[in-house]
Amino acid sequence: MTERVCVVGAGSFVPARTISNERIAKAIPGWSAARIEEKIGIKERRFLWDFDDETGRAIPPPDDVLGRFYPATNTDMCEVSLRQALSRSGVEAKELDALFVVTCTPDAPHFNHDAMVLHERLGLREDAFALVVDDGCGGTPYVLDLVRKMMDGGRFRTVAVVASAFTSPLLNREVYTDELPPTPGRPKALNAYLSMYVFGDGAGAVVLRKQEGEEDGPGILNSFSGNAYAELVTRRGGGMLKLPYQPGRTRPSDMAFVVDGFKVARSYPEYMQKCLDAVLTPALREQVKRYYFHQPNKRVMDSFVNRAGLPKEAVACNVDRIGNTSAAGMLILLADDLEQGRVALGTGDLVVVAAVGANVHYGAQLVRL
Repeated sequence: MTERVCVVGAGSFVPARTISNERIAKAIPGWSAARIEEKIGIKERRFLWDFDDETGRAIPPPDDVLGRFYPATNTDMCEVSLRQALSRSGVEAKELDALFVVTCTPDAPHFNHDAMVLHERLGLREDAFALVVDDGCGGTPYVLDLVRKMMDGGRFRTVAVVASAFTSPLLNREVYTDELPPTPGRPKALNAYLSMYVFGDGAGAVVLRKQEGEEDGPGILNSFSGNAYAELVTRRGGGMLKLPYQPGRTRPSDMAFVVDGFKVARSYPEYMQKCLDAVLTPALREQVKRYYFHQPNKRVMDSFVNRAGLPKEAVACNVDRIGNTSAAGMLILLADDLEQGRVALGTGDLVVVAAVGANVHYGAQLVRL
């Protein structure tokens, strides 16, 4: 018998509101609907909040009835996915030793707000850790690698990792049609609107437990993470250096998340291949049933899948229908596959989670379910 960190449950939430390319292109002028699909392979995305097509601004639920709209916030989406993961795992919330929320779009940016709200709502033990990890697309396997190492050290036995993307409140025509001027190393201006076309809302969660089993039983078999330095995100939604009330220090696009699409397309295959090489041998690669990758957009991911020689039918994909859900994407795909029966816990199915993103975290796990 041996002890391994095992995936014992997963959950997800994706909003029902579908936003077509036609609507998003009208609200945030830049590319036509046809060009959006042609360039990034995304046909539609899901938003929790709606927006006004004419003004190009997000429409939040009214403050006085916010509590009657559920889910309506990032924390709400995280709660739905986490409760689902706990239910499917048979784990009680009070059994959790730690809760990590991986997001760059929290409801409030400081003091672990979203994680602490979840801690209270679910009634976690007072000594259970609750931390927000401010991270983007590569943050999920990066944190999973951290958690696995912590659990192997013996302090934690049961941990939940939740990841989310909450794009819809960011929609603002003034912000996302602003052009970033050229800078040293980037001779051309960069448009902000692409980032609004790419992303959608959603949350995913996974419950991990250290448990005994056979040598060839379930568990995280290999895990890896790394750091590199590249400005894949050239604007990070403000920050202390770019507050809007500091005259002369900011412009509308400084309040946006602006992704450098060219750098993403160039760096994605390099780091994703590094992730796969770190957790897979040629023999193991033949046994992998499903791959859960970060999906920057469909064109970039499809190109990498072809380049890496992976079987297309084994690579889960939903970015063309729900948008890029950043750190949440891999967990949403896994939870959906478990729900649909494409893979199943306890069957020995081998799956791979891998991602790269932001500036730059990357990582991967090979998991026997």
